[in-house]
Amino acid sequence: MPFATLPDVRAGQSPDAHCIADDTISLSNAEFVQRVRGAAAVLRRHGVGRGDVVAVMLPNRVELVVLLFAAWRLGAAVTPINPALTAAEAGHQLADSGAKVLVDVGAAAIDPDVVTLGVADLVETTRPDSGEPVTDPSALALLIYTSGTTGTPKGVMLDHTNLDAMCRMSIDALEVDAADHSLLVLPLFHVNGIVVSVLTPLLAGGRTTIAGRFAPDTFFGVVERVRPTYFSAVPTIYALLSALPGDLRPDTSSVRAAICGAAPMPAGLIDRFERRFGIPVVEGYGLSEGTCASTVNPLRGTRKPGTVGLPFPGQQIAILGPDGRRVTDGSAGEVLIHGPNVMRGYLGRPEETAATVVDGWLHTGDVGRIDADGYLVLVDRVKDMIIRGGENIYPKEIENALYAHPDVLDAAVVGEPHPTLGEVPVAFVTLRPGAGATAEALREHCQERLSKYKWPTRLTLLDVIPKNAVGKIDKPTLRAGLTNA
Repeated sequence: MPFATLPDVRAGQSPDAHCIADDTISLSNAEFVQRVRGAAAVLRRHGVGRGDVVAVMLPNRVELVVLLFAAWRLGAAVTPINPALTAAEAGHQLADSGAKVLVDVGAAAIDPDVVTLGVADLVETTRPDSGEPVTDPSALALLIYTSGTTGTPKGVMLDHTNLDAMCRMSIDALEVDAADHSLLVLPLFHVNGIVVSVLTPLLAGGRTTIAGRFAPDTFFGVVERVRPTYFSAVPTIYALLSALPGDLRPDTSSVRAAICGAAPMPAGLIDRFERRFGIPVVEGYGLSEGTCASTVNPLRGTRKPGTVGLPFPGQQIAILGPDGRRVTDGSAGEVLIHGPNVMRGYLGRPEETAATVVDGWLHTGDVGRIDADGYLVLVDRVKDMIIRGGENIYPKEIENALYAHPDVLDAAVVGEPHPTLGEVPVAFVTLRPGAGATAEALREHCQERLSKYKWPTRLTLLDVIPKNAVGKIDKPTLRAGLTNA
């Protein structure tokens, strides 16, 4: 079913059924399609049509989802902008994407050449759009900008075929149906929030509640109030929830599964969360360039903590060795992904696209191996590897050792320049609330578990480890601090 027609189909089948809600509004299917057609009429009056790009710079709220479907109805694409970006950063995305219209909370103009609308401007009740929805599967649907941790942010081009394939794979793998109710806690400027928590349940006939800004002390109150069947989050969120006071015993009986992505989740953290809250954690792996997800631990059958699961139905995973040949003996190499979810390319960057997607295979830049049962084990990022005196060190191995300590909430290891060894590993750690481990105790903990050349030469306790907008630990910022020290 084309996403451009999904609101109409849902309204025709079950007009009064719940569709989407946030902290202030709840829309039925009939109300949702009315909002979509109204917003489409506003966009059309401002010249938006087939092939155009609409930018949206909003916090998580119903209107952002309305705008997605309104633009798609007209054959336009959407580029979501992180509301926390500076005017210069947002301006780069507007210019690079060629956006014709920007929608933000208060119609604050960032680029004088781009028509800027406020949320209130999208409401149109007298003349809703009456045109036939554009249903071209090859049309560009989303321009998702990478976080920029490796340079200037790039626009990942995802078309409707990519989105449809990814959502149907998710419905299959996660067994999503019309009874499901997704709780959205991840940002809607990221593909995970859009695909897993909104498009997948809506396509399956289910519903979504947008939980606003995540806060660990109020999260389970929301779960008890709205009764979702699943939610998707990142390891940091699970760590914060598992660190809540021990006397908290929320009712989580409605939740059949919690999904984890964006970064590998330590096996010990999965175990702590599952034991405490009685919710199975289904860990997966993917990239924006792969429309969100490529592997997942199965809901039924063997879930293997420490792995990111099996390939989604319809995708293939391969490992490329240092010699440029496919690895079949279980050793580590670069993770490659193939399937209809692989992006169209990077907007306006044909050389980078050609280097990243080769013969249909997406080169991820991640190092991994496939175990004897076919599960993918992530080793680290290629660019994060530390070479210490000729020895290769993967920071994730040291981080896993640190996470095995019960006092550790967050851990990050990066390479620090060294005059004779080239690089040495240094560690940054945040402790769980009330924990009292010292840096020396944590160093001794590592020394008991790791070869000497992997020992962190320095371990720093921080109140907070910096993270990027989607919850991943911001290693470039940590490295920059070392360089500038």
